[in-house]
Amino acid sequence: MTELEGMTLGARIKELRQRRGMSQKELAAEVGRSESWMSQVERDVQPVERLSVLQALADALGVSVQDLRPEARTAATGEPEPVAARNDLDGLRMTLTGHPALTSLFEARRTEAAFEIDALTEAVDHAWTLAHASRFKELTEALNDLLPRLEAASREAPADQRPHIHQLRARTYQAVAAAFARQGEADAAWVAADRALTAAEQSGHPLDVIAGHFRMAHAFMGLLHNEQAERVAQAAIDVLRPRIEREDSAPEELSLFGAMHLVLAVIAAREGSRATARARIEEARKIADRIGTDRNDFNTEFGPTNVRLHAVSVAVDLGDAGEALDLAKEVDPSGLSPERQARFLLDVARAHAQRRHVGEATAALLRAEQLAPEMIHGHPRSRQTLRDLVQLAGRRAPEELTALARRAAALP
Repeated sequence: MTELEGMTLGARIKELRQRRGMSQKELAAEVGRSESWMSQVERDVQPVERLSVLQALADALGVSVQDLRPEARTAATGEPEPVAARNDLDGLRMTLTGHPALTSLFEARRTEAAFEIDALTEAVDHAWTLAHASRFKELTEALNDLLPRLEAASREAPADQRPHIHQLRARTYQAVAAAFARQGEADAAWVAADRALTAAEQSGHPLDVIAGHFRMAHAFMGLLHNEQAERVAQAAIDVLRPRIEREDSAPEELSLFGAMHLVLAVIAAREGSRATARARIEEARKIADRIGTDRNDFNTEFGPTNVRLHAVSVAVDLGDAGEALDLAKEVDPSGLSPERQARFLLDVARAHAQRRHVGEATAALLRAEQLAPEMIHGHPRSRQTLRDLVQLAGRRAPEELTALARRAAALP
């Protein structure tokens, strides 16, 4: 439907609805939503992120998902969302492919000198530093060296060292899962998160298993498998709750418990469940208040500031741009990682885009690019926001906006 090209998602839906002679109320009823929600969608105030909702809209309008959103991934066609010309995680994807240490099944090797625990620990910490900075090219180079060393060490090092090595493996695969999830490669994130869970159990550290659940939940969200993401996060909450109810709960336990509530808040917001999303944010806020400071247990960066960042993101997902921008004024993310700061600015840009503030949105994205260029160039939501802004601005699109969209391979 070439006549729909150049339109925003909301404009496409409105045009197709009117062609079929349907009212907003009738279309909303077809997809099980309110008339108010449908009005916000057509005005591009309420984003539609969940594939099942897109499919329901397409079915009700008698078109394909691609007619509504050409870049959408669908099970029917298998067509992937367009990606940037360069993907700095491609090499890491190859390292993740297949058995992690196939040679060790056929050739027994004893190279214990390579398994110095302090050196491996330092390498894992460095990998997470790169992940928190969204420096994916450097991360790939580091992990392509580190992962084979850890896999070999987990099989060949002295028995008394192996639990610690398994823990290092778990945390490394968590970094891999986080990187892939942030670049929209949820299938690889799922593989990495699953390996993290196995390694964590072998380490004998159950909280690392919970941290693996956190990474797996993000992978499922990226796959638009929200029910699985919710189940993974809720299972972790249920296990941790008796420990959290004790006054002497460890901060590490509190951090994971709070982080899981943030996962559920995001899921609820993306499904349009306003009350549930805000209730989850409030639960996370209570936990953050108990901790009292920003922490980075299991690389979740959980704490009061991260809860505020998620409150902004949830408001944007719910289409409450004004609320999101008001909340953003109260946030100082400078103490968090470059990735978290850039993601906050991306949410600010999304809120401005909902209000058709092209200049303000562009400025936020440019600041985010300075902090984490690889994330802004590759993150699916960043690239979708850029496409929307360019379409919204039309011929009056600022040069800096089109240049950024070009760098991210996100021109419509």
